[in-house]
Amino acid sequence: MVVMRDVWINWFEGEDNSYNVCDFVEWRPSDRVEVLDQVVLIKVTHRLMDYLENEIAELPERLLQDVYQKSYLRKNMSRIQLDYCFIATDGHRILAVDTAGFHTPIKKSRLTPRQQQLVHEHLSNGEWKEYDSEKDWVQKEYHILSPAPEEMIGLTRKERQLKVLLHMVLDELKQSGTDAEVRYWFTEWKPESYGAIQCLNREEAWQQFYQEVQSGWTSQHYELCETMIKGQPFFEKLWEQEHPESVK
Repeated sequence: MVVMRDVWINWFEGEDNSYNVCDFVEWRPSDRVEVLDQVVLIKVTHRLMDYLENEIAELPERLLQDVYQKSYLRKNMSRIQLDYCFIATDGHRILAVDTAGFHTPIKKSRLTPRQQQLVHEHLSNGEWKEYDSEKDWVQKEYHILSPAPEEMIGLTRKERQLKVLLHMVLDELKQSGTDAEVRYWFTEWKPESYGAIQCLNREEAWQQFYQEVQSGWTSQHYELCETMIKGQPFFEKLWEQEHPESVK
């Protein structure tokens, strides 16, 4: 089993959508980058890589047994042994995983370009044992609080975070907004359709509103999100995390 050394990682915890595990180019100075003093590299099937990137569910027992306590985190001058930590690749995608002592992929990270290159170099040498999922992969169902990857294509890390926030606000509007509030916000988005919007019932107005804002991310989306979160402390806090100077 190949062991890699001095691997920089930027853990994203509890993520079950691959687009939220950011590539190196999107790492931020405020992120907590750590170093794996040593970490094992394994090869997995495309199916298992889909599973690792997009699920937080039980990992194959054989994989867990083979990587057990073979990786170490460097912290100050000490080495901390990790129970189940590894780098997985299907030959194309690469993902570092740590289960935080459990049997599920709790923490996930991409690698730096140099470490990605080393992974591909290791793969080109010799035969590799390939791990597969012990369960059939069930196509994941996406919803308003977990948008499909197609909705995030081409967006930056900040835009993805704000789009998820806008979806959260829209879900809250659906759950607790009045008929007048739903029509008001839809009209804010599409003022030229004021007359037609007033003729819609609450469900129709919300569904059309959601479908209108679902695609892409523009300055109009940004302004709508900024306006809708005002006066809602929880959403304002999430907004502030993306640009703390914007919330007064």
